[in-house]
Amino acid sequence: MSDTARPDGPDARPHPGLSFLEFVIMVAALMALNALAMDIMLPALPDIGDALQIAHENDRQQILIAYLVGFGGAQLLFGPLTDRFGRRSIILGSLGLYAAASLYALIGQSLDELLVARLLQGIGCAGTRVVAVSVVRDCYAGRRMSQVMSLVMMIFMAVPIVAPSIGQAILLVADWHWIFSTLLIAGVVMLLWTGLRLPETLPAERRRPLELRPVLRSYARVLTNRLSLGYTLATTSIFGALFSFISMAQQIFVDIFGLGVWFPVVFAGVAITMACASFLNSRLVIAIGMRRLSHAAVLMFIAFGLLQCLMQATGVQDVWLFTACMAVNMACFGFMGGNFNSMSMEPLGDIAGTASSVIGFVTTLGGAILGFLVGQQFDGTLWPIALACAGYGTLGLGFVLLAERGKLFQTQHAPAPRP
Repeated sequence: MSDTARPDGPDARPHPGLSFLEFVIMVAALMALNALAMDIMLPALPDIGDALQIAHENDRQQILIAYLVGFGGAQLLFGPLTDRFGRRSIILGSLGLYAAASLYALIGQSLDELLVARLLQGIGCAGTRVVAVSVVRDCYAGRRMSQVMSLVMMIFMAVPIVAPSIGQAILLVADWHWIFSTLLIAGVVMLLWTGLRLPETLPAERRRPLELRPVLRSYARVLTNRLSLGYTLATTSIFGALFSFISMAQQIFVDIFGLGVWFPVVFAGVAITMACASFLNSRLVIAIGMRRLSHAAVLMFIAFGLLQCLMQATGVQDVWLFTACMAVNMACFGFMGGNFNSMSMEPLGDIAGTASSVIGFVTTLGGAILGFLVGQQFDGTLWPIALACAGYGTLGLGFVLLAERGKLFQTQHAPAPRP
């Protein structure tokens, strides 16, 4: 394949003009701003809590949740905007807001100011997420889209692996404010890169009017399509388990297991399995199919959640066994994330921006709420995360069965016609 050539076949669409490698890396980097904003500050939560006089340890999770609320909620608005005005204007404005919010967090003096900055930072990153997925859907469909999203997720998942270590390294030489300096630099770099290199992928003739009734009809279409709704809710459930783990990770590995500065290393060991699984998924999905891979993964996710519950019931609380179970669960997420997203988007190619925003809104905000509910139950044991993996995994399986009319591993829906 030449640098700008598109793969031939039924899933091929006009390429945005970038090389395939640069396209995948750019989309992954845009989505990775979200993971960076979440995970880089995990080691700093105790320092931030002390500096801002946060009385209760579980209340530190507000710093993560405020970001997720902005990130999840704003996606509902960015979809219609990007379908109306195109991808470039929205992505550039969003990156500008992300950078400005990082600067506000850097100079803020109180918890309230920090939470407002985090909310705005999440809103800015919401635009990057919606546009990134929409650009992929503009250019790819079907299993080819799932392959691209798997490669994107592989690179994207490298950020949770290294972000806590970056945060810990910063804390060794400077205070927690410099974490927000890093986010500011990342936002500016992505603003310059996309501004110079990313062309518009939504031609004027394919844009949709920004009118209330058509927008509401598009929202309704996403939420009434069985395939889209089922996989959106399944992703929400799995995100609930993921965000539960992220919100409690520092308390689990530092407070329960006493790992101290080694926490980022162990966290990276858990996260790297997700990246490896995403890469493996990109290699296997065309030959095996999205459903076989993702359906097997959700069953395994539930099994290892139940194993964690059994460990707690029998009094087994070992850092390496727990880490191994979470690593397997994160690997399962690597097989679910890109595939679930692709299957939820597949029937909605003509409203990709709006569909991406609704799906992102439901999965992120819903997952944040589910994760927050579990995180607030942290009691110094591993029961909350064990029950979250088993319970939310089972809920996710139920929604998969809803999408697939009660059957697993089989294609129940014919591909939607091309717009």
